[in-house]
Parts: sequence; structure tokens; C-alpha cells
Amino acid sequence: MDNSSEPMEKFNSNLVKCRKCPRLVDFRETVLSDSKKYAGEEFWRKPVPGYGDINGMILIVGLAPAASGGNRTGRVFTGDKSSDFLVSSLYEVGLSSKPESLRRDDGLIYYNTYITAPVKCVPPDNIPLPEEIRKCAPYFHFELKAMKNLRTVLALGQFAFRAVLNYYSLMGINTRRLKFKNGEYVTAGNVKIFCAFHPSPRNVNTGKLTRESFMETLRKVKDSTRTA
Repeated sequence: MDNSSEPMEKFNSNLVKCRKCPRLVDFRETVLSDSKKYAGEEFWRKPVPGYGDINGMILIVGLAPAASGGNRTGRVFTGDKSSDFLVSSLYEVGLSSKPESLRRDDGLIYYNTYITAPVKCVPPDNIPLPEEIRKCAPYFHFELKAMKNLRTVLALGQFAFRAVLNYYSLMGINTRRLKFKNGEYVTAGNVKIFCAFHPSPRNVNTGKLTRESFMETLRKVKDSTRTA
């Protein structure tokens, strides 16, 4: 074990015990409890830690765990349609060891990449309240600070983009004029923040996010670490 993993293990151990937001605690512990599809399956139903290489140069940021994804499996972007799209794309560009993310013990490895979300518990309708975002921010900020080699961020959606900008504004970097634009990037200090629409079924099925455009962005993300 390298020394950098020790504080992360302690951090994650504390994170999964969090009960700061009563609404989120109630929702994560009951959502899909009557689902026939997952009948008999034991759900995670706790805050969901980030996953991947904390010493990597790439950070991918989502919104929050999905009801049938992270809240069920216990790993971010695992076991749902969004993860199918994301992880198969990461595999295609050489950033993951497998083309799918099914469960916590499937042996999936992310190369030079760490994936997380600013909100650690599944929110009703995928919409966390401002107070819930505020209470969860220290966890997200800890992860950002822990990434000592960070050079590139991929923000999946405007919520993720704003959460990343909020962190850098607290670090004293002027982010007020930075705007989200799918497939493009902005710079905060020495970090490039790439933008992509979230790979949710709604965005993918409506064509708002295409496989081709997302792959192009991922290749830019990967290439950016070679010239950092």
C-alpha cells in the first residue's frame, strides 16, 4: 500500500457513515425498495465514495449516485445506463481495464483517472437541495486536494462544472467568467476543465450527447495529460 492511500481509506471510512442530510438519508435507504427487478438484492444505501487512481492526473466528476447505480452497488458510475456509456467509452480510449462497471468486486481499474461526484448520496429526482450541496462540499473538496498530480478535469454536466469552479474560486482563482460548453475546456490555475453533457439516458437517447462527440472529448482529455 502506498502512503497516499491511507488518508483516503480513512476518509472513505468516515464518509460512508455520514447522515448529515435527513432527506437524503431517508431517500437512499428506501428508494427502489419495492422494485421487482432488484428483489432480494442487498443495496448499498450509504454515501458513495469516489473510485479510481487518487494519484492520477485526470478527475471525472458526475452529479450524484444513481438510485439503481451507485446507491445500489456502492461504487460511483456502476450498474446503470450512465455507467455503461461512460465506462465503455473510457475503455475505448484506454482509461479503464474493462468496458463495463457492474459491481464493486468486478476488478475494474481506472488508469490515471479518479471518478467522483460532488453529492455523495442519491437525491430525489436527481436534484440535491442547496443545503445538501453545501454539507457535502467538504468531502468533494477533500478529494480534489488529495489529487496532487491533477492536471485535467472532465465535468459531466453543468452541475459538476459549477461544483468544480466553486472549489477553485475558494482557492482564490477567478472563475466568474468561465462558461460551460460541451466539448470545450476552460482553465483554472494550471488545471484544464473539460465540459461534456452528462451521459444520462435522457441525454444519450435524445441525441444531446452522442457517442462520437463524447469520444472526441475523452481523447482531448487523455491527450491533455501528455502535454501538461
